[in-house]
Amino acid sequence: MQSWRRKSLWLALSASWLLLILLGGFPLLRPAVPPRPRPGAPQRWPRWLDAELLQSFSQPGELPEDAPRPPQASRGSSSCNWETCFDTSKCRGDDLKVFVHPVAAGPISETRRKILASVEGSRYHTFSPAEACLRLFLSLDPPAGECSPVPTPWNKGRNHLVLSLHPATCPRTFQLGQAMVAEASPTVDSFRPGFDVALPLLPEAHPLRGGAPGQLRQHSPQPGVALLALEEERGGWRTAGTNSSACPWAGHCEQDPAPEQMRPGETLPNATFCLISGQHADASSRFLQALQAGCIPVLLNPRWELPFSEVIDWTKAAIVADERLPLQVLAALQEMPPARVLALRQQTQFLWDAYFSSVEKVIHTMLEIIQDRIFGASAHPSLLWNSPPGALLALPTFSTIPQNFPFYHLQQGSRPEGRFSALIWVGAPGQPPLKLIQAVAGSQHCAQILVLWSTEQPLPSRWPEIAVPLTVMDGHRKVSDRFFPYGAINTDAILSLDAHSSLSTSEVDFAFVVWQSFPERMVGFLTWSHFWDEALGGWGYTAERANEFSMVLTTAAFYHRYYHTLFTHFLPKALRTLADEAPTCVDVLMNFLVAAVTKLPPIKVPYGKQQQEAAPLAPGGPGSGPKHQPPAPDCINQMAAAFGHMPLVSSRLRLDPVLFKDPVSVQRKKYRSLEKP
Repeated sequence: MQSWRRKSLWLALSASWLLLILLGGFPLLRPAVPPRPRPGAPQRWPRWLDAELLQSFSQPGELPEDAPRPPQASRGSSSCNWETCFDTSKCRGDDLKVFVHPVAAGPISETRRKILASVEGSRYHTFSPAEACLRLFLSLDPPAGECSPVPTPWNKGRNHLVLSLHPATCPRTFQLGQAMVAEASPTVDSFRPGFDVALPLLPEAHPLRGGAPGQLRQHSPQPGVALLALEEERGGWRTAGTNSSACPWAGHCEQDPAPEQMRPGETLPNATFCLISGQHADASSRFLQALQAGCIPVLLNPRWELPFSEVIDWTKAAIVADERLPLQVLAALQEMPPARVLALRQQTQFLWDAYFSSVEKVIHTMLEIIQDRIFGASAHPSLLWNSPPGALLALPTFSTIPQNFPFYHLQQGSRPEGRFSALIWVGAPGQPPLKLIQAVAGSQHCAQILVLWSTEQPLPSRWPEIAVPLTVMDGHRKVSDRFFPYGAINTDAILSLDAHSSLSTSEVDFAFVVWQSFPERMVGFLTWSHFWDEALGGWGYTAERANEFSMVLTTAAFYHRYYHTLFTHFLPKALRTLADEAPTCVDVLMNFLVAAVTKLPPIKVPYGKQQQEAAPLAPGGPGSGPKHQPPAPDCINQMAAAFGHMPLVSSRLRLDPVLFKDPVSVQRKKYRSLEKP
């Protein structure tokens, strides 16, 4: 009898829910809060989710009450906002410069060391207090419950940022005044939208840079794989199906499928959804674990602000649900279209890799948000924050228009312009590249030729007569000069060449056509490959021909001009200095940069016999021989350590023209000279 009543109740609930959906009722699941709150409309988590839907299943007198909230201590001036409590006039040229208040004497924790290293390694850091427009104060988290004293000078907190990677657990011993707060998992009642910055709650062992990649190995669930991962109060996760007869987060369900118990710290299972209650103290850290695992976070009545909610559109990666409707939530998750599930899971992986996988990325994202506030109308648009490769790799000093970057052409339905600029670097004594200039100028796609003269050798008395503009620029005798964002480069595409390169016009034409289809990648002729050397316990690379490659030499390669901006303004100065001291390392560094941004390998195109037998396609220098040998493996290991991981991706693909080496008449082939002996 009781079983029959339960079945009848379930059928009635299901019928009511389906009828409500068909009649256009309120959605059961809501996406997470969108970014950039409107002025005058503070961004908050709703106290009641789906209240009208809840009333259709319960009598008003039976509705559970929200748990009472403890009063929140006021955080400084409640009227503080960006316009009233931050003086942007101190930021010269709208450029953010950050000074870190000296750390008190004594032992320093590993977390604070990582924070300091991340700030000092950013392009915003300055050692001069007079030059800074933002003063950063690292809040201590002592076990005794005593917070850090106010730094000096404090200036009522104006243009100060109090930073803590842990939620505040002790009362403030000073008034924040006009200071901003960047805190892990702030409560929705204490957070000031548009002024404070919400940070993720990072584990103590979170890496400084690089970080572990996302754990998602398949982008759609398979039959028989558990769809739900549920947090345990004592740590760890357990899995369960979406069978609506079970209430995974409610303890009063009569039928329980005995979900699998996961050990604390174990990698998340291949689950589709991760149910995270907003009541648990470590809910925000579980949220980060779900992102890394590619498990869609389903937040149940959260009480904390999502990290970086000012700029990240969490509607594309997370879901908010009401934990008072367990049966309906499970049914809605079960019916979610596969295309939507796929999009949400892929977005979790992008957000994890772009903003959360290391302490360095978290700190740089925080600073980038503040820089965007200073820029105002010139800040990153939402698309750059929420699409690969992310705002940290789309510098607003280059552009804020997505079409100007190499990453968004497919998404925007645009195509790169049909012209390129050739940049020929002359860095060693030898014959001027007169034949190379003529061959490149013969390309129908060539817009101009720039010669970067970086040698003591005098300029030639005569240059070849060509149909495109020829400009000679004086270099600074450094190999990194070839990747400086020169204002004279007025096309999206750059053909990077060395004075010793030897290319035909057909090779240039075909390589450029290939690049137009892959503007975010490097397209080149000669290749290297990297490998892991077990004997030496490190990375190595070789120029020997093999069935796969991971780098193309920049002495004859097409790429987007934006990579010059990244090379100069994004890479640490120490890496550029390394390239100048070991010139052949510059090829490795440029390939590292592009691979780290795109997560893709370069593209190889064919080249003729005359190029293989020509002088080395390498930066000139002492000891250059007839065969271009890669430098010592220490170069690649130093760069891998600086990036925090190995970004290079191997490929076995070469793109050839149609009819290339096919047994048909040469007159039918478009790029005939590619096959000449």
